[in-house]
Amino acid sequence: MREIALVYLDRSGGLQKFVHDCKKYNDSKQSYAVYRFIISINPSDIAELDATLGNYILHKPIQAAQIFQSVCFVAIKTLSLIEQLQTEAQISILLKPTHLPPLSSYVLSLSAFPFHYTSQRFYTSEGIAIAMGTVTKYTQGARFLCTEETCPFSEGRYRYIRVHMPGATESATVRNDFVCSLCSSPLQEDMKFRVLGDKQIVEMIDAKVLNALKGFSSDKSHFRIQTLTVFLR
Repeated sequence: MREIALVYLDRSGGLQKFVHDCKKYNDSKQSYAVYRFIISINPSDIAELDATLGNYILHKPIQAAQIFQSVCFVAIKTLSLIEQLQTEAQISILLKPTHLPPLSSYVLSLSAFPFHYTSQRFYTSEGIAIAMGTVTKYTQGARFLCTEETCPFSEGRYRYIRVHMPGATESATVRNDFVCSLCSSPLQEDMKFRVLGDKQIVEMIDAKVLNALKGFSSDKSHFRIQTLTVFLR
């Protein structure tokens, strides 16, 4: 699947964009713990190249991103695109599908949620945004060092990298109770390597609420309308 992913990136122009993004990182004077790349993918085109990878992207996008992560790491090292990069864990890949199959199973119904939506895959959803929070910062990635000075992981290494994953809370990326796997000493974040991003919270509600506000009469004697919180990152 890694070979197919590389072929798709080459044919779709994604590889050229990736090289351009790497150049911006390489020319930057800022130090990064995590290098984040957004890759646009067309599920139909990938499925034509390889049905297994196409289904993997649609139904297991987090694991599929790891395949592209491995491909991108090899490309960076082979072409010497980012001199500062040391480990594969420093690469964060976000797969951005251009569309989803026009099937009901890929549509997340706000009125039916959370029933039957247990898989961590792509869905499309439509609703009414009734409230929006302000744009705030969150940690996309961070580097931690061991606090024990005699430990090999106390300086200059990218052994402990924390990268934000979809669905994870902020404390999964940054907190103060991480310990070194070698000497069990506490880990401390190296603040100059923290990578920040923007996030916004949106409250959405199903469009059927408009019928209730208009005094629409339903056959159901009792019904409930509930909002859904969406995190935009």
